[in-house]
Amino acid sequence: MRRLTFWLILGTAIALIGLWAGCGGGGNSNEILIGEYSAMTGTTATFGQSTHRGLMMAVDECNAAGGVLGKKIRLLTEDTQSKPEEAATAVTKLITRDGVKAVIGEVSSSRSLAAAPICQANGIPMVSNASTNPEVTKKGDYIFRVCYIDPFQGEVMARFAYNTLGIRKAAILKDIKNDYSIGLAQYFEETFVKLGGQVVATQAYSEGDIDFKAQLTALKSAEPEAVIVPGYYTEAALIVKQARELNMTIPFIGGDGWDSAKLVEIGGQAMNNTFFSTAYTADDPDSIVQNFVTKYTSRYNEKPDAFAALGYDAGLILFDAVRRAGSTDGPALRDALKTTRDVRGVTGSITIDADRNARKPIVIIAVVDGKMTYKETIQP
Repeated sequence: MRRLTFWLILGTAIALIGLWAGCGGGGNSNEILIGEYSAMTGTTATFGQSTHRGLMMAVDECNAAGGVLGKKIRLLTEDTQSKPEEAATAVTKLITRDGVKAVIGEVSSSRSLAAAPICQANGIPMVSNASTNPEVTKKGDYIFRVCYIDPFQGEVMARFAYNTLGIRKAAILKDIKNDYSIGLAQYFEETFVKLGGQVVATQAYSEGDIDFKAQLTALKSAEPEAVIVPGYYTEAALIVKQARELNMTIPFIGGDGWDSAKLVEIGGQAMNNTFFSTAYTADDPDSIVQNFVTKYTSRYNEKPDAFAALGYDAGLILFDAVRRAGSTDGPALRDALKTTRDVRGVTGSITIDADRNARKPIVIIAVVDGKMTYKETIQP
């Protein structure tokens, strides 16, 4: 009797699993399931919301044109809540529960570093839209990105500070718990010192901090000519605001983690005389960029930032690879992504190199009169 009960229970479980799979766990024969893990809530929610909106535009445009391989793309999105541990959980769900064929995300390098090994272990290609830490794609041959990497971004920031702004003495204020911030600070310092500059002081903070007066006071005493803050907009805006209250009128310089409308919303006029590097500007007159800006603005009633553009481009690159692979099989899709060459996206022409990174130009933005203003573009 017990044995019969066991087999009845097992048979019922198998039937339920089959029913679940047919209802969404793996999709139906007319769909290709793609997973997205993004910070839809939490400290960097504007990043995730922007990349999601850009990606949704790419999905809808692809489907309107007939889809890929005769199938429609269905995007399944999981919220990382701006936490690395949630990124790992989100990607595990997308792969093991939903059966996605590929994964797009994350903006944060720390979250991508948490998720990439899971994608690699399962043979599921992952395309990061904006994680710039070089370690991300080193997690395996299924891991790709459509953005530049921090060694290049750090070099550009250093050359801009030294050559354009004429800075010779810089200080660094970095997020000690953020892989992106730590790496970017390192690459900036290496290039800045090679150019002949001097890093006169370094201080640290942690994501979520709101009081930076002690660190800023210590930096001020070292008499730097500029302060480098390679972190995210949530803290960067508060840092600059508090620096101005301490009468630090010198330039503050950041990376693409500053690129959010919230930066000026939080920092206000204090953000004047600050600069940051990013992947694109909505002011670019290029017809592809302006077409994207027009469609995005019409759809979402706001101008797209760089993360929206990178979200769109991540979708563009992935769907292009599926077409060329002629399959959603993991190894075939991986190999197609490896051979991506000169695909024209919103953030420029995208070629995936031997390390599965994209070589891309960098845009420098200056905050002038409380507004983000295009300053220059620097090619790799």
